[in-house]
Amino acid sequence: MSAGDRPQGAAKAGACPAARVAWIDRARGIALVAMIVFHFSYDLDMLGVTQWDVGGAPGWRLFAMSIAGSFIALAGVSLQLAHGRGVRWRGFLRRLGQLVLAAAAVTLATHYAMGAAVWFGILHAIAVFSVLALPFLFAPGWLVALAALLTLAAPHVLTSDLFSHPALYPLGLSPTRWFALDYEPVFPWFAATLAGLLVARIAPLPRGPVASDLLARMGRHSLVIYLLHQPILLAILMGARQLGLL
Repeated sequence: MSAGDRPQGAAKAGACPAARVAWIDRARGIALVAMIVFHFSYDLDMLGVTQWDVGGAPGWRLFAMSIAGSFIALAGVSLQLAHGRGVRWRGFLRRLGQLVLAAAAVTLATHYAMGAAVWFGILHAIAVFSVLALPFLFAPGWLVALAALLTLAAPHVLTSDLFSHPALYPLGLSPTRWFALDYEPVFPWFAATLAGLLVARIAPLPRGPVASDLLARMGRHSLVIYLLHQPILLAILMGARQLGLL
């Protein structure tokens, strides 16, 4: 969920430490805006203000999946840029630790506030996928693409009761459909991270100074916005209800 570290090779090439790929920050900012729109709509539906069936209608589900896929793919782009010429372990482990703590906070908060905890949501997924993607940073493109295709195909050919144990919940291969507020299992969602690795290798990635527009600024602080936006939205809506505005 972060806006990536310095572009790959920046330290070796003597590039400015502040140099970034602006479109990645902006793309993440756009995904954040879409996420806020989705969650605001979900909250309105949950509070009975609207009857939109945000949690179940196909159109809303597709919208939610596109948002999650964008974040996961952009995490793959950032991973390839930051570590594609050699894993910078200090930065990688620091970021991984932040993701693990944030994911744990989401699980605890949703458990106590909503009674239905997020056990393997987008932050959990990005943390796990970041580790799983490490060998693919240095693999040939054809192998990364093949792994992505196999990851997408796995739920259609490997689903079995053998994977129904709760400990295997993150795999996504159980025929039992888990009730979850947010759920991006390894199969098929890891394919989005692998796609992000490929995008980082083939897309134009001009480096430049830190962009100052709103979307780019949001993208650089995506983890903080992700953690805080929903409590803020709910506080606003509950306050509006108390004032008789809803």
